[in-house]
Amino acid sequence: MSAANTVSSGFDIKRSLLETIVAGLLALIVFGPVVGVVLDGYSFNAEPKRVAWLVGGVMLGRFVLSLFLQTASGQRMLQGFESGGSGVHVLAPDYKSRLRYIIPALIVIAIVFPIFANKYLLTVVILGLIYVLLGLGLNIVVGLAGLLDLGYVAFYAIGAYGLALGYQYLGLGFWSVLPLAAIAAALAGCILGFPVLRMHGDYLAIVTLGFGEIIRLVLNNWLSFTGGPNGMPAPSPTFFGLEFGRRAKDGGVPIHEFFGFDYNANLKFVFIYAVLFIVVLAVLYIKHRLTRMPVGRAWEALREDEIACRSMGLNHVLVKLSAFTLGASTAGLAGVFFATYQGFVNPSSFTFFESALILAIVVLGGMGSTVGVVIAAFVLTVAPELLRSFSEYRVLLFGVLMVLMMIWRPRGLIRISRAGVTPRKGVAP
Repeated sequence: MSAANTVSSGFDIKRSLLETIVAGLLALIVFGPVVGVVLDGYSFNAEPKRVAWLVGGVMLGRFVLSLFLQTASGQRMLQGFESGGSGVHVLAPDYKSRLRYIIPALIVIAIVFPIFANKYLLTVVILGLIYVLLGLGLNIVVGLAGLLDLGYVAFYAIGAYGLALGYQYLGLGFWSVLPLAAIAAALAGCILGFPVLRMHGDYLAIVTLGFGEIIRLVLNNWLSFTGGPNGMPAPSPTFFGLEFGRRAKDGGVPIHEFFGFDYNANLKFVFIYAVLFIVVLAVLYIKHRLTRMPVGRAWEALREDEIACRSMGLNHVLVKLSAFTLGASTAGLAGVFFATYQGFVNPSSFTFFESALILAIVVLGGMGSTVGVVIAAFVLTVAPELLRSFSEYRVLLFGVLMVLMMIWRPRGLIRISRAGVTPRKGVAP
């Protein structure tokens, strides 16, 4: 009896039940029309059991969460989600010391990973690393410089089609096109940037969205040059001229015959993973250095207050253009890896949904946060593979995830830290 009184006095059961009912109603409204109705030609079939399971799961989760948030541990966790007041967020002194051990450990895990991974797991991680590159590039444009780019997938397509077209018409391979694709995407960013970067906010977003759609339509309709919707083949990478296929093309030598070991289909993906991992590390280092250089400070100043930035004598157009160009070149690199990973490219891989996905990675990870973008890229690319049975509801899941992030973590999973001092509340300046 005393235990029951303790529980009842420690938890507000009535409040928890009310929150559970509200969560169940919201889940019914959201999941009912989408999950509970299955279209079959001109008719539709109701799936009440599926909706009941989802609503029941939401209600159970909300009830458990409500009880947990009433405990001391839950209150501490809730305070961690609350955004700070005035002042600048300062990380704990031991944060960097922890990173000194975490980062080398992650690098060691990444090095030994291909030894134990199968082909499927390798391809999933390669796709995740490609989206890490895309997220890092867009994070410079949106997260650091504050430029809303909704057509970022266009530079991704330029890199991918650069490899396919270079191979088709010029006979260029992976290593020749890799730097050229980054340069071509950067030039495309400059060409787009000069006329449009004087725009602000929604106008800039609309123009970049239009640019992304123009590139996709050109690739889709220029049949004689790009193959249109049929797409184009893309070459595989080589190791000092040695190919990874069972039989080499154009009189080359397969790598397994040259070194005298049995053919392994996974070797190509291991090589792509290794090169891509090195490129991601290089981009991470370059971005880390740039954010601490004057150009990185100029990006942040432009994002916070463009008028103040211009009054300090900074050329806001050149500052915007530098961010736009660097972000575009990173997308070009990612496009080359995507094309050689797939072995084939077509316009359907570069729709607006890809731009929205990359933007969701930046928002989920935290605007300007490098570690957050890396985590979010793997969450949003690996999760659909793990939940393949719910792949048709991926857009719905993204929407729910973004809403939850805006409520509980408006600055992303990991907030960007800046050096500074937080003024104490209640103390006069």
